[in-house]
Amino acid sequence: MIAIVDLGIGNLANVRKALGGKITGDPYEIERAEKIVLPGVGNFGAVMDRLEPLRGLILDAINDGKPFLGICLGLQLLFEGSEESPGKPGLGVFRGNVVRFRGVRTPHIGWNQLWLRKECPLFEGIKDGAYFYFVHSYHAVPEEDIVAGITDYESKGQRVVFTSAVCRDSVYAVQFHPEKSGRNGLTVMRNFRGL
Repeated sequence: MIAIVDLGIGNLANVRKALGGKITGDPYEIERAEKIVLPGVGNFGAVMDRLEPLRGLILDAINDGKPFLGICLGLQLLFEGSEESPGKPGLGVFRGNVVRFRGVRTPHIGWNQLWLRKECPLFEGIKDGAYFYFVHSYHAVPEEDIVAGITDYESKGQRVVFTSAVCRDSVYAVQFHPEKSGRNGLTVMRNFRGL
């Protein structure tokens, strides 16, 4: 069973439709799941507060090598912290922090390209430069070699290249929304389901 972590925010039905699995906030079900998905929308600090009761459970699952997928804010929560909520620690799975876009229009909304940077089973069958759907104002700045994909965002005559996918061991995370990204997104979801 794939547990899609329900923190009472966001539209999880689309994730379940694309991936299968069960939407749940029950610690027992999350602990028993074969794989865990953490979708997220909203404020970093507010979502971390909701996630706090499950923090140990999720970190144990990751340390045990259980396949884990973070989506959008779910990617950002894997880092040490975010400018959006100073002083509020993230899960700290990856070294690095989350920063607000500077010099470009926010939020970054719409279709943009994923440029692959290292082999990652999540992107089997995905072409370099494939399009995915994004909605976010913050992006992660990793301090370790986990970057699986990057994206160029240009607006107002400025250009920001940001990390849009990370992977290490059995932990995968994407800044885009695979559940809203058509065929490419379904391929990513199918790859995760098959891990």
